Amino acid sequence: MLFDDPDFQETIASVLVPVAVPVAYTYKVPPGKTVVPGTIVKVPLGTREVVGAVWDVEPDAAINPKKLKSISRVYDETLPLDDDLRRFVDWVANWTLGAPGMVLRMVLRSEEALEPEPPVPGVRRIEGAEPDRSTSARQRVLATMEDGFAWTKSGLAHAAGVSPSVIDGLISQNVLEVVSLPAAPPPPKPQLDFARKELTAAQQAAVDRLVETFDKPGGGVSLIDGVTGSGKTEVYFEALAEALRRDRQVLVLLPEIALTEQFLRRFEQRFGVYPAEWHSEITTKKRARVWRGVASGDVRVVIGARSALFLPFRELGLIIVDEEHDAAFKQDDRVPYSARDMAVVRGHLSKFPVVLASATPSVESHVNADLGRYSLIELPERASGAALPDLQAVDMRQDGPERGRWLAPQLVHAIKDTFAAGDQSLLFLNRRGYAPLTLCRTCGHRFQCAHCSAWLVEHRFQKKLVCHHCGHFESVPESCPSCQSTDSLVACGPGVERIAEEVSDLFPQARTLVLSSDIAGGPERLKREMKIVEEGGADIVIGTQLVAKGHNFPKMKLVGVIDADLGLAHGDPRAAEKTFQLLAQVTGRAGRVTGGGRGILQTYNADHPVIKALLSGEKKAFYAAEIEARRAAGLPPFGRLAAVVVSGPDRTFAEGYARALARAAPHDQAVTLLGPAEAALAMVRGRYRFRLLTMAPRQFDLQSYLRQWLGQGPKPTRGLRVQVDIDPQNFL
Repeated sequence: MLFDDPDFQETIASVLVPVAVPVAYTYKVPPGKTVVPGTIVKVPLGTREVVGAVWDVEPDAAINPKKLKSISRVYDETLPLDDDLRRFVDWVANWTLGAPGMVLRMVLRSEEALEPEPPVPGVRRIEGAEPDRSTSARQRVLATMEDGFAWTKSGLAHAAGVSPSVIDGLISQNVLEVVSLPAAPPPPKPQLDFARKELTAAQQAAVDRLVETFDKPGGGVSLIDGVTGSGKTEVYFEALAEALRRDRQVLVLLPEIALTEQFLRRFEQRFGVYPAEWHSEITTKKRARVWRGVASGDVRVVIGARSALFLPFRELGLIIVDEEHDAAFKQDDRVPYSARDMAVVRGHLSKFPVVLASATPSVESHVNADLGRYSLIELPERASGAALPDLQAVDMRQDGPERGRWLAPQLVHAIKDTFAAGDQSLLFLNRRGYAPLTLCRTCGHRFQCAHCSAWLVEHRFQKKLVCHHCGHFESVPESCPSCQSTDSLVACGPGVERIAEEVSDLFPQARTLVLSSDIAGGPERLKREMKIVEEGGADIVIGTQLVAKGHNFPKMKLVGVIDADLGLAHGDPRAAEKTFQLLAQVTGRAGRVTGGGRGILQTYNADHPVIKALLSGEKKAFYAAEIEARRAAGLPPFGRLAAVVVSGPDRTFAEGYARALARAAPHDQAVTLLGPAEAALAMVRGRYRFRLLTMAPRQFDLQSYLRQWLGQGPKPTRGLRVQVDIDPQNFL
């Protein structure tokens, strides 16, 4: 808000800055400048200048205006952040107990986007001008320019097959003139009827229901619950097309960068153009262009990771959250938020439709559909007509492999048959590296991270021991650092690299590929290798959880799960749900197109409800039992949870503060406080961690309770940090 002081004759404004403070600061508006709520500005803050935004709160008129600092720059050329986005920032901050400025920081994270991209120098043919002498190189340049358009110098040289010096010579002879070109032309708009696929009757009925939501006053949320291969993407592509017909922008959220490449190609096949991307791997320049294009309305569709939710869309009219159950949508650091839940909030605030899609929806979304809060759209059959894979379990206690091996004989025979038939096999193990633990068999020394309470994981391909929590790594030593014994270090347990080693021994003639997020080469290599698998260029694929999400591998017929019990071995209240989702997703990669798929689950607990539900195909019964268990325990979505994590460089001091904080908690019969207890990961990056957990009924105002508690509790000192996580997904 703005405030005019009649005595001072200057305007002051509240500016929200991207730092962890609970209020906006007051600044003077420079003479001759006009600002409104949402105007993006640069202001002095301490010894530096930061980018912020004029906010919807009254400036502090009690401050002597003569002592106020002045806004140093007003970004007149940038459109203000609109009312809906500012309300969304405030809502997220209020819900998460985060500082509003830290939420705004996610909106303004691309400062380069606020600066207009400078024009690019180019060249154009001067009509009627000819060079003093003609050469073959010059003729090729002039022939290339016959269309009359301007070119960049490098682009023209490449197209004509000449060196840049040839272009310079034509400029010096006044045959070509130097002109300014736009840095980047507006992106082409999607062609709505470019290649619309013929839909099944079930898919068309689903599309019709989604299209109806655009005419509902509040938009609402639709949940597409479709088995793997049911064509959920084709269905929500038609909802996307409907939003574009109504001149609205669309955001599609994906949980993993690894999914982006295949999705971009599917989008291009349907709409004739590539959409804009937004994730951590795009360049700074591309990030700035997307931000500007979204704000101006030139960019109509964005495919992005969770942070894309905070882009300043000018005309956002639809959000699609694919694989809505995925835990990757939850951010755990700085401002912990669920992108899925905040997408629903953004749609509600702006009154447009939101579509959630998954083959294994979250329990929370199931309950919302059961209660009528979400519209449920079911696709129980694959679009190709192919049958779902036939699943079976191998009881490792009775039919396991020989000592030192990890693939049971039954799985090995299935791989052999699949390979002989010319089809692909996928071996899934959600454990990176070669082995999760390395120890000395002479003295028992275990290699642990110096900064975290976690074992170092051997990565044999890279010859390193790596911590997957802080990134610390060290070379694999030749001898034990404790007893100096040589040839005494042994790897315990398998990772994907160790499975690949066994596969190479058993099937030396097969083309084997390991897909893991930490393989050298990063996302670009991962994209290439995903395409290799998609095109049938690998016979046996060994992968972590990133292969379980939304990929379409047409030749994949067999999926073997190496350790089906892995996700069940800790105290996460969502462990059963997450394991069911992960295993259902990964086995769903088998036989998506032509059927005949098989899934083999290696397990030491074949009677576990998750394993039995997968084998029987009783998905609804599993969810019903899981929902009832949550209801009985008062867990989300029937109750509310909030984690309070205390961390510090000194263990004793951090524990003492956590206990003092627990004693300061206001007494309320509706609230159950658990802890403090040492976190499962007791130390991360050199900081000791203690967790407290609050439980309350669904209707309880947990945020107000937490504000009162933290406001009246002891203040953290000596490097302590207190982080609040509403609706925690991670219990480590």
